[in-house]
Amino acid sequence: MLICVAAVFIFIQVFFDLKIPEYMSSITTILTTGGSSSEIMEEGWLMLGCALGSLIAAIATGGICAYIAASFSKTVREKQYDKVEQFSLNEINKFSTSSLITRSTNDIVQVQMAIAMGLQIVIKAPITAIWALHKIIDKNWEWTLLTAVSVVVLVAVIVLIMYLVIPKFRKIQWLTDDVNRVSKENLDGMRVVRAYNAEGYQESKFEAANTNLTDVGLYTTRILSVLSPVMSIVMNGLSLGIYWLGAYIIMDSVNPLVRVEEFSNMIVFSSYAMQVIMSFMMMIMIFMIIPRAAVAARRIEEVINTEPTILDGDVVETDPELNGTISFRNVCFRYSDNSGDVLSDINFDVRKGEVVAFIGSTGCGKSTLVNLIPRFYDVTCGQVLVDGVDVRDYRQDVLHSKIGYVPQKSVLLSGTVESNIRYGEMYQDRTLDDVKAALSIAQGKDFVEKMEGQYEAHVSEGGTNLSGGQKQRVSIARAVCKRPEIYIFDDSFSALDYKTDRILRKALREETEGVTTLIVAQRIGTVIDADKIIVLDDGKIVGIGKHSELLETCSVYKDIALSQLSEEELRH
Repeated sequence: MLICVAAVFIFIQVFFDLKIPEYMSSITTILTTGGSSSEIMEEGWLMLGCALGSLIAAIATGGICAYIAASFSKTVREKQYDKVEQFSLNEINKFSTSSLITRSTNDIVQVQMAIAMGLQIVIKAPITAIWALHKIIDKNWEWTLLTAVSVVVLVAVIVLIMYLVIPKFRKIQWLTDDVNRVSKENLDGMRVVRAYNAEGYQESKFEAANTNLTDVGLYTTRILSVLSPVMSIVMNGLSLGIYWLGAYIIMDSVNPLVRVEEFSNMIVFSSYAMQVIMSFMMMIMIFMIIPRAAVAARRIEEVINTEPTILDGDVVETDPELNGTISFRNVCFRYSDNSGDVLSDINFDVRKGEVVAFIGSTGCGKSTLVNLIPRFYDVTCGQVLVDGVDVRDYRQDVLHSKIGYVPQKSVLLSGTVESNIRYGEMYQDRTLDDVKAALSIAQGKDFVEKMEGQYEAHVSEGGTNLSGGQKQRVSIARAVCKRPEIYIFDDSFSALDYKTDRILRKALREETEGVTTLIVAQRIGTVIDADKIIVLDDGKIVGIGKHSELLETCSVYKDIALSQLSEEELRH
């Protein structure tokens, strides 16, 4: 509907623009025939009225087209954001975080600019060109031929320019991704960069990415810079040619009235010829904008059309008697078809209220295993059951509502301590007292109450104004505040000292009795009191049992234990 309204305003604008040369012709005739100043002013006021009408129509058209483009961009940005939220880690890794950011910002801006300008040009240019040609086609064939030659020259130059620059537009978008990636890496790893005096190394990486982008940008800019002088030469050349031919035509006329008429026709023809050239120029400009926007649109479309590999099931209710139970049935997992199995033949059961720990060497698959429970990845074969139901059959929000998850790397968001703990679906259901209770269990109440603002204390993006241990305790408090059926602590106590670790786990066990708890850990002290310890080695289970049992039956567990504690400490 708005596009139709814009088209009407464009039609009005073109009408007024093409009416102005007619008044110029009348004024020229009045001047050359000795007419009065009042007659000139009468035509002049009408010409100014047309100019004002054209201005108003142009402003209205620009506003409507800008609104259409902005609304379209908003819709596309929302669709892209919603689709990315549905992605599993596999899809995110496929695109990369930096590329997804570029696609939702820079790429959408390119498309928005193309729509805002394109709507006006695509409608206005053909109407203006056809209408102007209609007005001059029968004036003089020499002038018409000269105009046609000028258009052909202009189009030929533009086609050559497009041939040279269009292949570079896609490269520019990918190089922008690269600059974003290097910038993000530098910001995320600022402490490491400074600790290792690697500023020079990071600068050289950024310099390389920035130089590549700059070089390609300069190449396209230099090629495109030819357009303006070519247009100027063609337009001035056309004007000169029209006046040169007009001089001969006028001189060949014997009758003074015919000379006046030819002079008037020359002025009008020149104005309309410029309108024709400008129309073709506008159409060519849109062809310069569209290729880059088309590249950006394809990149956006690629995200929106990517189907998530992890889809919702339809289970929303389960048997209450099975709440809190977990089963792995012949589970194996690999990250891609080309990689080997990270997990193989995993079988175990967890009863409601059990504390089950996973331990093993680095890279043995502990974190991967627990990530299969909330369906961050789907199993390659076998089944993962939660509350007696295959996790693939759940509606994802229902499955996630059962789980309190604390990742390996503590993730905090900009806001306050309270907003980070009362996060997501808990925000309306939990009170400040719930937040305090959760922090008390997580052993974080003391340090929070010493912060300026306490529970309203500011948390920077990523929690960079908190220590590693403080971030872990806030993350643990978030999971506790959720009051889930199942806790998953993925190496979530690693930044805590042994005393805090022991006190926290004791408080968790006392305050969350009856809730199933899964703990991934590297430290024997963290898992020693678990009801069941599962030992992993090279993606396979090599031992299941209590601490004392595994010391006798599992050499892998015993080696890990002896590397951390003495024989005497292990026996006590």
